Formats: sequence, C-alpha cells, structure tokens
Amino acid sequence: MKTKLLASAAAIALGTAAQAEDLTVFGPWLGPDQANVEQVLAAFAAASGHNVSYVGSDSFEQQILIDAEAGSAPNIAVFPQPGLAADMASRGFLAPLKDGTADWIVDNYAAGQSWVDLGTYADESGANNLYGFFYKVDVKSLVWYSPENFEDADYDIPSSMEELKALTDQIVADGGTPWCIGLGSGGATGWPATDWVEDMMLRTQSPAVYDQWVSNEMPFDAPEVIAAIEEFGAFARNDAYVSGGAGTVASTDFRDSPKGLFDSPPQCYMHRQASFIPAFFPEGTSVGEDADFFYFPAYAEADLGAPVLGAGTLWAITNENGAAHDLITYLETPEAHEIWMGLGGFLTPHKGVDTSKFSDAATAKMNDILLAATTFRFDASDLMPGGVGAGSFWTGMVDYAGGKDASEVAAGIQASWDALK
Repeated sequence: MKTKLLASAAAIALGTAAQAEDLTVFGPWLGPDQANVEQVLAAFAAASGHNVSYVGSDSFEQQILIDAEAGSAPNIAVFPQPGLAADMASRGFLAPLKDGTADWIVDNYAAGQSWVDLGTYADESGANNLYGFFYKVDVKSLVWYSPENFEDADYDIPSSMEELKALTDQIVADGGTPWCIGLGSGGATGWPATDWVEDMMLRTQSPAVYDQWVSNEMPFDAPEVIAAIEEFGAFARNDAYVSGGAGTVASTDFRDSPKGLFDSPPQCYMHRQASFIPAFFPEGTSVGEDADFFYFPAYAEADLGAPVLGAGTLWAITNENGAAHDLITYLETPEAHEIWMGLGGFLTPHKGVDTSKFSDAATAKMNDILLAATTFRFDASDLMPGGVGAGSFWTGMVDYAGGKDASEVAAGIQASWDALK
C-alpha cells in the first residue's frame, strides 16, 4: 500500500507520463549513503517508468569535469559544493531548471530565497539562471552539551547570543569552564574556526554582506570581517572560557575536543560543532540522553532573524533529457524526502514533509532548527577559492588563535586572495 501511495503522489507531481528514458545520476555518495539514495531513485523509477542508475565516486569533483569536457556527462550530477556547479554553469555544462522551480522553492523551502540564491549562477553569456536544486542538507549552527551537567548546575538553554554569553560568564563564576574548542585536523587544521567566524558573520551582518564577503566583493580585511573574527576570539582567546586555556585551542584535535563534555567533573559545558560531531563522542554516548544540542543563537538586538550555517548537496542537470527534469520535479514531493528521512542521516528544508517520519527524535529536532531558519548560508570557506577557503583562511585562524592580531590575519588572507586573481 505504501508503494502505491508513493507512486500515486509522484505521478500527480510529474503529470502525464512521458516516454520512458534512461537516466544516469552521478554523485559523491558511496557505502550506506549510496544505498539510501538508490532507494529514493528506485521509488522515482517505479513512479515514472524511467530507467535510473546511480554511480558514486570519492573523486566526484575531478571526474564530473572530465566527463563534461569529454561530452559524456551523466544526466544529473549531485554537487557537494555550489562553487563547482557555478563554474560548470559558466562554461555551459549545466541546463537551467524548468520555469517555476524557483517559485516552488521560495514557497516550499524554509528560507526559500536562500536556496534559490545558492542554486543560481551565471551562464556563458553572464545571464543568471537557476541550475541547482538542494536535496540533503547539513546544519552547522549547533551547540552540544550534556543535559545531565546542565541539570546539575541548573543552567537553562540560551535563546539569544546575549543569553549564551551570560551563561558563559555564569559558568566561569560558578567555577566551571564553559567551552571545549579544538582546531586540529591534520593538514586541514584551522577549519573549525572558519565555521565559528562564518556563524558570527551571519549573527552580526546581513546575508547580503555575508555574500559580498564570500565573493570578495567586500575584502577579507573589511571591518565587518575583522569584527566577526574577534567575536570568535572573545570565546576562544579567553583562558577562563576554554578547557585547557586559550593556548591549547590550535593544538587540540577537533575530534578530541568534545570529550571534555563527558568527563566527571566536566572539563567543559558546551561545544560548538556541526551535526556530524557525535561520531567522535565516547563510545556508547546516546544523543538525546547523554548528549544534546541547541541552536547557536543569534543576537536579539541585531534583529537578523534566525540564520543557519550549513552545507548540502545540489542536484543539477548536466546532460539534459525529459527524465532529468522529471527527477527534479520528483524531488519536490514530500515522499522523495521522507524516504531518506526514514533511513537516517538526512535533513531537509522542505516545509511539507511529515516530520514524524524521521528515523530518530534527535534528527527531527535538528531539522526543526533548519525549518525555523530565516536565512541559510553555505559554509563560506567551501565557496571561496581553494587557496583561501582551504588554505590561508585555515592557517590564518590558527595564527589568530595563537595570539596574532585579527586585522593582521585578515590582511594576510586578503593578500593571498589577491595573489590568486
């Protein structure tokens, strides 16, 4: 019965069935995620009559360019980062989505205009078109904590940045240490600090300013950016605020840093990190019981709504046929999201889904944060040129955590960006 209902809903969404076509989908997922996306695509195939195949690769970014340049691109490509999709659109390798898709996203996705903006790029002539449909999203604006520790200390969950800072000071006054922060990540050391800065940009500046920063229309050493870096420093460079003292931030591995939440007595009470961090909690830790999370809040006085920082995958047409457009239409249906919701590891901004279908309560709660977002912005470092976003921004944040002046760090990052132009 469930399959029939799904097929019926999809058929309504797709309209009159076209002639069956072969459809190839190429993406970054292997292992369990590949099995999950194949279940979604199998449901689409059953509903539409198209013959669908998926291929995953851990070298997706390199391979999709090779295939496009050779004229052998798949019908649909699933991009982990908008920057590569934007580059391919500018070279004529992507087909615009159907008229009306942008309106649908605005109406049906939380912070819908944000998702339209993230999927809109210039073509070969410089004209903007919607090319990307976001499906499967990650949230980074989270603070993790131990409910037992908060309950023992009688601490409330803060609902604003002002309250979060007051709680930080209260923990210190009570003799505790508020935060665990670690930037270590091998060759990628420094990236956790970029997430902090990005979240602070969204909490101190408008989305338009964030976008100008990402594109370098506003220089990296602008006062707005320096202020956001110093907002991070207000937490990370205060010895009283950080487990082990500020001097340990740069050298502590990010995978080890949240473990202090679970010590007795706790080495820290809070850890700001993305939705994946429970994978590095001590074995046996139950999210929702031993650990929980809350939204990294915005400043009430700034009146910037509820911005959310995150990432996600966008689906774009790289070899156009009718089946490719049908698949994008299918991704508009709640069922396409609910299938993966039930399998786990999936978040969606789709306001029409039945949230009771999430695989667990913690994921449903995380998705509530996404659905409450007034603005969504993609991880800025992932959108910047690699030499900056995966280079000087990382190393600059390590230097800043070590005591270097924010304005000097920002100027150095801008100089590295200028050198790439």
